Amino acid sequence: MASEDLNSEEFIKQFRIPGYILDPNAEIQYPPCEPECPVLVFINSKSGGQLGGDLLISYRTVLNEKQVIDLGEEAPDGVLHRLFVNLEKLKNSGDEVASELEKKLKIIVAGGDGTAGWLLGVVSDLKLAQPPPIATVPLGTGNNLPFSFGWGKKNPGTDRDSVLSFLNQVRKAKDMKIDSWHILMRMEASKQSSSCDPIAPLDLPHSLHAFNRVSSSDDLNVEGYDTFRGGFWNYFSMGMDAQVSYAFHSERKLHPEKFKNQLVNQSTYAKLGCSQGWFAASLFHPSSRNIAQLCKVKVMKRHGDWQDLDVPHSIRSIVCLNLPSFSGGLNPWGTPNSNKRRDRDLTPPFVDDGLIEIVGFRDAWHGLVLLAPNGHGTRLAQAHRIRFEFHKGGADHTFMRIDGEPWKQPLPVDDETVVVEISHLGQVKMLATHDCRSKSFMDPSSPMTYEADERDSDNEDESVGAEWRKFGAADTFKIPDGVDISHLS
Repeated sequence: MASEDLNSEEFIKQFRIPGYILDPNAEIQYPPCEPECPVLVFINSKSGGQLGGDLLISYRTVLNEKQVIDLGEEAPDGVLHRLFVNLEKLKNSGDEVASELEKKLKIIVAGGDGTAGWLLGVVSDLKLAQPPPIATVPLGTGNNLPFSFGWGKKNPGTDRDSVLSFLNQVRKAKDMKIDSWHILMRMEASKQSSSCDPIAPLDLPHSLHAFNRVSSSDDLNVEGYDTFRGGFWNYFSMGMDAQVSYAFHSERKLHPEKFKNQLVNQSTYAKLGCSQGWFAASLFHPSSRNIAQLCKVKVMKRHGDWQDLDVPHSIRSIVCLNLPSFSGGLNPWGTPNSNKRRDRDLTPPFVDDGLIEIVGFRDAWHGLVLLAPNGHGTRLAQAHRIRFEFHKGGADHTFMRIDGEPWKQPLPVDDETVVVEISHLGQVKMLATHDCRSKSFMDPSSPMTYEADERDSDNEDESVGAEWRKFGAADTFKIPDGVDISHLS
């Protein structure tokens, strides 16, 4: 479609949602024709320096202002709850426009990976009969989620033409289901005070929250333990990569004025990688913080069958990866060749097969192999569940990261009570371009092998309780008071 056509009223009205659908108190005024691709747009106006605010203005000039939500002013759970309650009321009164709009509704979220994860969590937990698929606009630093589904990794244009072009892509996009993953963390409660959290609430990623209810079938359901739970769609990582990310986020909190654009952010990230010793890990990184010395790792490849995972002693960072994009577009798993698939029971990294890829890295130099054709990290396993059991006295802390949100995790000094367990939870619908990097196990056009498989690099090192059923909807994905949402990127 020519660019001049995108500016036409005929094109734009395909995306507009009638005002009475968005506002239960508004007078019902049926549009001349039903929108073919109604979109609800959520924008983190503080993402990408000034880009988020500029994008908000552009979308509101193109669409109905009320269908473009500034996440700095209103949380998505309230917006979606109000919308779907109103849709249900209108459908019950015989409103065919509302019925068709619900079927065709799509969501656009503009922000960093943290912002996108926030929206995915809310939509997942609302348990909608017809959950809308979600497209992501890259406004963060890494932008792994948008890149995985074909929306790019560079911050987009914010003018009217850029907005119209993106809407046109959304109109043509395909639905793709992706796995969601639940994370549960248990640790001994603070001995100083029963009301003192072991981790300061503002230091936790937004999707990981305290959870007090536990099931009687849970073998860690004993007095004196703190439980945290949450979810992710892209990755969980632990070790030196998370340490560098934590340094970056800490610096950005102290000096937000220095982090106004993507290029500066990426440059600062690289410098911190050097200063943190990631390129000379054997000199700067104590061996006690290597993964094998830090904890025992177990995986469940088949239901009910836990197995110890042999992690090489040189591995300083471990990544549990759901999507084929990490650290700004790198693919740590790659695509195993036919020999690897046969000998080690490995598969390509499908985003909807219920398996998570577990990859290890020795240092930043090891990570640079991902820049080479067919390069990949140390493939450790694929599993439905993974469990980390931390050794007493191994170290007093480590660094962890969920979908780009890092934190400093205290570890036991005189007992073995910290456990982190990741399990498959369910699926959510994304919008993807037809040539995106992510591949679906259910899509016949997704090949089980690629020509590049046979050139795959060989340089590798040797019953459920309530807390597993959902992320927690509004409560779990609520941004804590005092947290600047510009940090969700």
